[in-house]
Amino acid sequence: QVNVVESGGGLVQAGESLRLSCAVSGMRIGMNTMGWFRQAPGKQRELVAHITSGGTANYVDDVKGRFTISRDNVKNTVYLQMNSLRPEDTAVYYCRRPSITADAWGQGTLVTVSS
Repeated sequence: QVNVVESGGGLVQAGESLRLSCAVSGMRIGMNTMGWFRQAPGKQRELVAHITSGGTANYVDDVKGRFTISRDNVKNTVYLQMNSLRPEDTAVYYCRRPSITADAWGQGTLVTVSS
């Protein structure tokens, strides 16, 4: 059974940075594609970044140049470095394997960006 625990969210002002962490158990992240999702109030959950087992990272246009996804295979942890945050980045952020629907969602970590 795969479990994830997201952390690192908080309240920041526009332009500031946060680094999210996702501690994973039950599978080796280095052998899987991992993604960060977010769900803003009243909106559907969306995939904003993912990193393949080969280390290739992809981002939605809205976060390109501002967010960086990375992983530490030894710690089995996935990170999302978020810079130049905007109020529209306010959301609960989740991590999981994008293509494995059987994986449970974690509790997420709330990011609130004030203007």
